[in-house]
Amino acid sequence: METTLKFIEENKERFLEELKDYLRIPSISAKEENKKDMLKCAQFVVSKLKDAGIKKTKIYKTKLHPIVYGEWLGAKGAPTVLIYGHYDVQPPEPLGLWKTPPFEPDIRDGKIYARGANDNKGQNFVHIKSIESQMKTLGKLPVNVKFIIEGEEEVGSESLTEFIKEHKAMLKCDAVLISDTSLYAEGVPTINYGLRGLTYMEVEVQGPNRDLHSGSFGGAIANPINELAKMIAKLHDKNGKVTIPNFYKDVVKISKKEKENIKALKFSDKKFAKEYGVRELQGEKGYSTLERLWVRPTLDCNGIYGGYTGEGAKTVLPAKATAKISMRLVPNQDPQKIAKEFTKYVKAIAPKSVKVNVKQMHGGHPIAFSLDDKAIQAGANAVGKAFDKKTVFTREGGSIPIVVDFKNVLKAPVVLMGLGLDTDDIHSPNEHFNVDSFFKGIYSSVYFMTEFAKAK
Repeated sequence: METTLKFIEENKERFLEELKDYLRIPSISAKEENKKDMLKCAQFVVSKLKDAGIKKTKIYKTKLHPIVYGEWLGAKGAPTVLIYGHYDVQPPEPLGLWKTPPFEPDIRDGKIYARGANDNKGQNFVHIKSIESQMKTLGKLPVNVKFIIEGEEEVGSESLTEFIKEHKAMLKCDAVLISDTSLYAEGVPTINYGLRGLTYMEVEVQGPNRDLHSGSFGGAIANPINELAKMIAKLHDKNGKVTIPNFYKDVVKISKKEKENIKALKFSDKKFAKEYGVRELQGEKGYSTLERLWVRPTLDCNGIYGGYTGEGAKTVLPAKATAKISMRLVPNQDPQKIAKEFTKYVKAIAPKSVKVNVKQMHGGHPIAFSLDDKAIQAGANAVGKAFDKKTVFTREGGSIPIVVDFKNVLKAPVVLMGLGLDTDDIHSPNEHFNVDSFFKGIYSSVYFMTEFAKAK
């Protein structure tokens, strides 16, 4: 172990330069113009896996972007860890808000700035460098390792979902290790053990058969924007509860242990409100902020549009209005059931003066793992050693749908070893990643291999 840790120390500068090379590739999965960059990035990942000692690698073509696979199975009788990450990134726009170009990595104030620095190149690269450090100093690993690095996470992971089902035997493992979440706070080692699910809906309200003059027709014909706004307002009661029938029917209450764990985090409502520029927080009555964010389901209007939104004034009574509405779900809520209940309720509260069309756009199941799982505990011990602090356990308010596929298809626990911060501006201009967290991530990955080998 000591020689491996020394190797990491001696190669920090090189590791950082290689990360910069990774970040320079504009692997934007959402843009057709970057298709060649996607292949180039997949080839870069393969080259780094081979450099690390993962000689058996392959690029699998898909309908959209390539999937990179690699394996080292030289630890006979030891457990197998599947490491997941994604090399694709979000579009960098608006470009004018970046202090330095998004694909020209820049280090300042101890952070590396570039698109993908945190999400997810910086976070998945720590595991490649971890494997390299062990292979070049020990010539072997304490566990068997498989890598799967995809190029479609930012556009839905459609190819990977099918890939996992088709290659179930090849991907068989005892645990999945993912670094694509966040630390609870800077310098605080964190293991995430739960993710909320999602149901995303579109509601279209149709009024007259064409746009009308608001002076000539306002007050006689229903305005779709007005009616849609009233309908949205009815989706919550005065205590912040969602009013959809059966919405909470299958919600699993958290255990006493989890409740105590959340309380022990000593979350500051005041600091949280100040960070995001709001005077006070709000939400479902009877629950703490972290409970509202992690273990309670929610409903939010993500966008609403209709009528005239251009410069100046136009007195129009619009023909239709549309809203995008998402619901974050918790175990055991089913996205399809919730979508049906939502559709039924929205149509029931709509006035006869308008027509309503409801469409489900996409969804994903929620997931939670036991804090007592051996893989989860190995992860907690590993990051605790790397950061030299006691590890905390969190849930995530967002969703990573592919995690559910890993659990359901591979029947393996997933260790969410997040290394970034919620304030790292992922998906926004000036995305960044703490350089210290990058290196502590490499240490964490090394420790995890040893800890998990002992735990099995």
